[in-house]
Amino acid sequence: MPTIQPRVLKGFRDSLPEMELMRAALVDKLEKVFNLFGFVPIDTPVLEYAEILLGKGGGETDKQVYRFRDHGNRDVAMRFDLTVPFARFMAEHVDQLYLPFRRYHIAKVWRGENTQRGRYREFMQCDFDIVGTDSASADADILLTAAEAMKALGVGDFMLRINHRALFNRFLAHIEAQQVSTEILRTVDKLEKSGTQATIDLLSTLIAPNLAQEVIAFIQKEDSFEKTLDKMLSYCTPGDVEASIARDRLRDIMDCVSAAGYEQNVVLDPSITRGLDYYTGMVMETSLTVMPEIGSVCSGGRYDELANLYTERRLPGVGASVGLDRLIAALEATGTASKTDISTEILIINQENATLRELHALAAKLRSAGYSTEVFPETKKPLTQYTYAEKKRIPLAIFAASPSGPFTLRVLSRRENLDVSDFEGLRGILERELHG
Repeated sequence: MPTIQPRVLKGFRDSLPEMELMRAALVDKLEKVFNLFGFVPIDTPVLEYAEILLGKGGGETDKQVYRFRDHGNRDVAMRFDLTVPFARFMAEHVDQLYLPFRRYHIAKVWRGENTQRGRYREFMQCDFDIVGTDSASADADILLTAAEAMKALGVGDFMLRINHRALFNRFLAHIEAQQVSTEILRTVDKLEKSGTQATIDLLSTLIAPNLAQEVIAFIQKEDSFEKTLDKMLSYCTPGDVEASIARDRLRDIMDCVSAAGYEQNVVLDPSITRGLDYYTGMVMETSLTVMPEIGSVCSGGRYDELANLYTERRLPGVGASVGLDRLIAALEATGTASKTDISTEILIINQENATLRELHALAAKLRSAGYSTEVFPETKKPLTQYTYAEKKRIPLAIFAASPSGPFTLRVLSRRENLDVSDFEGLRGILERELHG
């Protein structure tokens, strides 16, 4: 009798083959997009010294970090995102790399936050960053990579909502609220979840009620990029140089985006702030038209000072992250998730008229020809083996007494048997049935 009840922690989950095949297919599409834009892969440890991860995450993030003492009594923590470890990585390896450096990193992260649809305590992020340049070109490339990724993933209509943290900060300086700027940014970041009135009430605990109303007015977008940008600048101190630089950067970014043909997918939204403290310039979130309530499926921004925690060398960066689990949840909820790729194309039926040696010789020939193939491991009734194939979504089964033929190919979807005399003839039929 088992004495331990099998169960997983809240916010964690097992992934069955169907889910993992879908995840692998999506990751493959993302990697192809990342490669198109010149990004290269890296990896970093799951565990870091706690001071590395907590140096700039922000108060709310600190509470979500899984932190403990290891066997050497070291204060360690599990990474809560892939950006902070990347900043540490750059500080340690910058002399071995080239600048600007484009990386992507697809791996799991952990946050002890409240669970909800598409949000777990263990989840996968797909990060892509450009470090070593503070330019509109790099900012635009992050937006364009995100747009190409959404297109490749087949999510339907989407919108990249962008803002500039410096413009927001200069507005807060104008109303003399910079002392509570972090709290204001985090409050505005939760606007869509909390609602306008609740946001005003929270802001009024930080600043005067009339200023809270002014913040709400500032974050409303107008009916065009230029009108929104002009309005934002009008809320800053006249002649503010930093605000003007931020305005010009946003215009340069949009010029690049427009030239690449994605102008209709990018909107300037002053309410986008991102909750983490390390963002310094452009910030972005991606919403799906078919399911905006699930939140952003790709977020990020510019973080020019993050690496300063670990090195005196200036390493300005910009990047974003695709939340794969949230994206999968959205695709499943809307019924737009594509069918997963099959893991096996051909099952060799195990019968007493053929030895295992002969069956495995045939399997090797099929694999060498590029077909994913497996041998059913035991001699059982054909119906049992068919049932196995159908449950695993294997489309074809082969009966053979010899690797050279003759063969009987069963197309399981049609319940049809096709007799083939030799291996070359078999390959021709396999191509027709599998690749059409």
